[in-house]
Amino acid sequence: MAMVAVKLWGSVLLVLGLSLGPCLGRTHSSAAPPDLKPDSINSAEWSKKLPADAVTPLAIRLQALLDRAHFSPGEIDGKFGENARKALRAFAESQQLPFTGTLTEEIWQKLSADQKPVLTQYTISRKDVTGPFLSKLPAKMEDMKDLKRLGYTSPRQELAEKFHMSQELLSALNPGQSLDREGVAITVVDVASATNEGGQVDKIEVDKDKQTVKAFDRAGRLVAFYPATVGSEEKPSPAGTLKVTSIDHNPTYGYNPDYKFKGVHSKTAFEISPGPNNPVGTIWIGLSAEGYGIHGTPYPGRVSKAESHGCVRLTNWDAESLARQVHKGTKVVFVSEKSPA
Repeated sequence: MAMVAVKLWGSVLLVLGLSLGPCLGRTHSSAAPPDLKPDSINSAEWSKKLPADAVTPLAIRLQALLDRAHFSPGEIDGKFGENARKALRAFAESQQLPFTGTLTEEIWQKLSADQKPVLTQYTISRKDVTGPFLSKLPAKMEDMKDLKRLGYTSPRQELAEKFHMSQELLSALNPGQSLDREGVAITVVDVASATNEGGQVDKIEVDKDKQTVKAFDRAGRLVAFYPATVGSEEKPSPAGTLKVTSIDHNPTYGYNPDYKFKGVHSKTAFEISPGPNNPVGTIWIGLSAEGYGIHGTPYPGRVSKAESHGCVRLTNWDAESLARQVHKGTKVVFVSEKSPA
C-alpha cells in the first residue's frame, strides 16, 4: 500500500500524560492460567458468571465472536469490560433483543451460532520479526519528530495488533513461547472473517456521551460498531452532521502550535512520520470540519478510557475496517444528549 503523507495540522492527539506513558514496556507473566487452553476457549459456553476484571475463556470467545460479527469490543483482552459490554449492547440492538448489561442466554445463542473456533495457529513470518522496530516510543511529541518512521516497538506489539489482541493476552495464550522468532507457531484470535466487511456504509453515528461509533447501511440497519474516544472537555468534538472528505492511509501527523496541546511546549510547527505508533495511527478519515477526523491510535487499550483533542479515536484495526466501508460524502452524525444533532 502506498504511503500517503497528509498534514493533519492541529487535528487530534491523546491528552499527553494520560496517553503517552510507557505502557508498551510492561513485563508479562510467563505462565498461562490452567484454564486458558485453546480447547476450553473454543468450547466456552454461556454462563451467568462473567466477571469484568478477570480473564476467562468465555470472555475471550465472546470478544472474538463480537469482533467477527463486526461489533468490535476494541482490544481483545479476555475480560467482559466496558468496551465488550458496549459491543454486546450494539449486537443485541441489531438482533432486536433486550439488553440489561449482562450476557443473556438468548443473546449468546444468536452470537454463538458461529461455531467456528475463535482461536487458530499462526506461524511467525520473517516479515513479522524484521522490523525495523523502535527501541522505545518517545513519551513527548517533540521527541517523535526526528524519527524516520513511527513503527512498532517489538514483534509482540505488531502481532498483538495484527490479531486485535492485547499484548498481555497474546503472552498468556503462549506461555514460554518466543514471539520474536521466525517459524514459531503461536495461538492467536482468528480475525480473518472480521476483516471481510459487507457493503458500503451510508451513515456513521458518533455518540459523544456513550463514546461509540455506529455504522448503518442504506436501509438503516446497524451493520458495524466500534468503541471510541470522542473529544474531551478541553476540546470537544463537533456537533451536527459532517461528511467524510478524505481517507488517508499511513498519514503524517502535523502539529500546529496554535492549538497549545497539553504537554507540548514547541512554539514552532513540526511533523511526525507515518507508522502504527504515529499519534493518529495508520488511518485518517478526514471530516468536513477543519482539523477533525476519525483515526487510529498507538494505544488500543486506552480507547474509550482516555481523552482526545476533539477527534474520534478508534483502534488502528477498527479505523481501517471503517475506512474500507465508507467513501467521500458518507454522512457522519455527532449526537449527544446535551447537544443533539
